[in-house]
Amino acid sequence: MTDSTIEALAVVVPVHNEERLLSRCLASVEAAVSRLSLPCTVFVVIDASTDGSWAVAQRHPFTVIEIGARSVGAARSVGVAAALDHLAQVPHRRTWIANTDADSVVPPNWLTLQLKLARAGADVVIGTVRPEFTDLSPRHRQLWLDTHTRGHPNGHVHGANLGLRGDVYRGAGGFSDAPEHEDVMLVDRCRAAGARVVASDAAEVVTSGRLVGRTPGGYAAYLRDQHRALGAVEPEPA
Repeated sequence: MTDSTIEALAVVVPVHNEERLLSRCLASVEAAVSRLSLPCTVFVVIDASTDGSWAVAQRHPFTVIEIGARSVGAARSVGVAAALDHLAQVPHRRTWIANTDADSVVPPNWLTLQLKLARAGADVVIGTVRPEFTDLSPRHRQLWLDTHTRGHPNGHVHGANLGLRGDVYRGAGGFSDAPEHEDVMLVDRCRAAGARVVASDAAEVVTSGRLVGRTPGGYAAYLRDQHRALGAVEPEPA
């Protein structure tokens, strides 16, 4: 039987110009970490930010790394590499890497839920996300609610709510330095390698409902598609 023990966790948060939302994100991560009985280290990767993201991150008890890659995939990769190096004394099979985004808020049970699923045999946990409803119009909010059923995760991959074992991550080649969809590509490779992938909406992450994001596609593009379906005017590019 495959060993499902987890001995340590790490959280990776890539950041690019998220001064306004970052503290809220990191505070939620702190709350999630506080519920663990296992060691957990958080790595915040500031990537080519020109705002005050670095100063915001420094106010939290986390390891802050600065890079200039201008790529969310590269930022995630650097963060995971630092995490695995920090936890070098723990077998990769028993190391869990949780990932979220700087414009997101994780629930208090975010890490405990991933840990529970990992101990039950999951190699990869795909969590759901929902937009911050105050960022949406009432019609857009209702459309989102009408197309998402609680208790039935759709299996979509979101870097804002993703966890996996260290050995599975390494075996799949890690995050690529792609400017977007690095999360989807990684999970595709994990599946192809035979990893057990579990989808759950029991620890849903709330993410920004903005229609123009930090990459051309991603979750903001999905929300723009819904916005367009309502016959609304497209937002101007940032």
